[in-house]
Amino acid sequence: MQKGTIGVTTDNIFPVIKKFLYSDHDIFLRELVSNAVDATQKLKTLSSIGEFKGELGDISVRVSIDENEKTLTVSDSGIGMTSDEIERYINQIAFSSAEEFLDKYKNDANAIIGHFGLGFYSAFMVAKKVVIKTKSYKDEAKAVMWSCDGSPEYEMTEIEKERRGTDIILYIDDENKEFLEKNRIEGLLKKYCSFLPVSVVFGKEQEWKDGKYVDTDKDNVINDTTPAWTKKPTDLTDEDYKKFYQQLYPGMEEPLFWIHLNVDYPFKLTGILYFQKVKNNLDISRNKIQLYCNQVFVTDSVEGIVPDFLMLLQGVIDSPDIPLNVSRSYLQSDSNVKKISTYITKKVADRLQDIFNKERKQFEEKWDQIKLFIEYGMISDEKFNEKALKFALIKDTEEKYYTLDEYKTLIEAEQTDKDGNITYIYATDKTAQYSYIEAAQAKGYNVLLMDGQLDVHFIGMLEQKIEKSRFVRVDSNVADKLVEKANNNVVELSDIQKEMTETVFKTQIPEIEKSNFIVTFEAIGESSQPIVITQNEFMRRMKDMSALQPGMMNFYGEMPDSYSLIINTENPVSKKAIEQIEEGCKAEIMPIIETINKNNSEIEALKASHKEKKDDEIPVSEKEEIRSKENEITELRKKENDILSKYGAENKLVKQLIDLALLSNNMLKGEALSKFIKRSVELL
Repeated sequence: MQKGTIGVTTDNIFPVIKKFLYSDHDIFLRELVSNAVDATQKLKTLSSIGEFKGELGDISVRVSIDENEKTLTVSDSGIGMTSDEIERYINQIAFSSAEEFLDKYKNDANAIIGHFGLGFYSAFMVAKKVVIKTKSYKDEAKAVMWSCDGSPEYEMTEIEKERRGTDIILYIDDENKEFLEKNRIEGLLKKYCSFLPVSVVFGKEQEWKDGKYVDTDKDNVINDTTPAWTKKPTDLTDEDYKKFYQQLYPGMEEPLFWIHLNVDYPFKLTGILYFQKVKNNLDISRNKIQLYCNQVFVTDSVEGIVPDFLMLLQGVIDSPDIPLNVSRSYLQSDSNVKKISTYITKKVADRLQDIFNKERKQFEEKWDQIKLFIEYGMISDEKFNEKALKFALIKDTEEKYYTLDEYKTLIEAEQTDKDGNITYIYATDKTAQYSYIEAAQAKGYNVLLMDGQLDVHFIGMLEQKIEKSRFVRVDSNVADKLVEKANNNVVELSDIQKEMTETVFKTQIPEIEKSNFIVTFEAIGESSQPIVITQNEFMRRMKDMSALQPGMMNFYGEMPDSYSLIINTENPVSKKAIEQIEEGCKAEIMPIIETINKNNSEIEALKASHKEKKDDEIPVSEKEEIRSKENEITELRKKENDILSKYGAENKLVKQLIDLALLSNNMLKGEALSKFIKRSVELL
């Protein structure tokens, strides 16, 4: 028997391994099974080049539990180890046999997983004692047993072992009894080992017999050794891809389409990414892409490898060139990651372009389901944006799809304003904005439908990318002013008519929470609506963005909505209302306005005489006179407002016009709506 001390640079590395090296204790099973697969792959490599001339036989990796002995065993029929190799690879921590083997057989090695030589020691996270029983494939090799109780001391002795390969026996400690439960181990094997390149066996398949499940004679093979991503795309049918998707995500709805990744230079990467149906929100589980290293599951947290917008996809990426830390659990930053990320972005964009070019009709049919994904990519990733500008679609309210270039050609003749800017008119709700869409279409304009969650950001991005363009929502102005032309009609009202009408209408707008109205006048034709309510484009966009980006834009989110109540001075009904206001109020209001104007003139004259004087040179009497006249103006304005407000409250036509405009915008609710209904019945 040989006794010794494991070569480590600390007194006891095992507490370090337990606490810091691995993110999750259950990783130990992945590491041990991966090591067993490595040993098997090494033997297959040696056999293929003639260095091992024996029979491979059954090379499955087997995992077993002995509840009585409280052991978990991982067995392989691979390359095995001699006592010298145990001394070198087990007793000298962090010297990886896989690294040396890869260097020697780099042209022939088939999927060697280990890189750091620490995987074996993960066993001590759950075991109070670990035993290795191993026999090398080499002729005349002696079988060896090695054991260690978690201290730096070990024991090693020769034993009898009939078959080559290695058994790792873990004596599970009391804190980790869960790893003696069949369901727990089977769950971990399916999580980490479902696609390993060597068969992994755990117990026997079961069948229902005499009211219970019983073992059959057939091995329970956990994994698919040749998953779809390891095959050539030419060898796979659509059904193969869909079947593999169901393997990854049982019960999920069929994917829209997929991208098969396969590159050998300047790095090795394979995989399949699936486009799922993206709902109209971003509240999606992002841990849907699984990262593998030579078919060993590493993580489903792939930040850094996959650009953020591609996290909405599902599928598998497998690469031995993605740098991992010793536990293979977290990605390290280096230039390779950047290259891989760039490649994946390019591959996804090229695939989308290819589908667009070859299957335009199908691409349009799927657009609404992938729109959110593509817009997110265009907003967040400049390289993807450059490519996507060629195949990204926009849809109008008639359900017709256009590329950005096609749409520009469609609208530039009719929708170019007096300054040469092309105006893109859009709606966000076909039903709620129906009357505005109808008015814009009557002017010969096309209206886009931009009803997606990211469209407010997408519009901002497009305004930057498309030269001399501006986007306006269809309800942000009257149809005549959506595209600013040089020949807008002039409002033919006197100042007194405007002043009285504005006050009457403004005082009758019902209280709407967090809303602010201004009253304006436009001459927009006899057939246009008498009153139109529009919303300020800039403020609305800022509020929409604040809803998506809370925190940095809270200022806009707290501000009231800004609306314009536009009175059409050419519509016969609104004309009638203006005439009624003038007839009903002018006699009382004119003397007040004349007095206000007289006071304002006198104040201006006094202030003009004070221009060259210092404050202490201005007579107190003149200061008092100015203050007195200003106070009088304030009182007169209040009186004017009271007269006009009282008149408005009694004028059913004014209130009806306001309520009709609010109703068409879905803004008339509660008591105001009830009063409108009663008034409508009375007017009938």
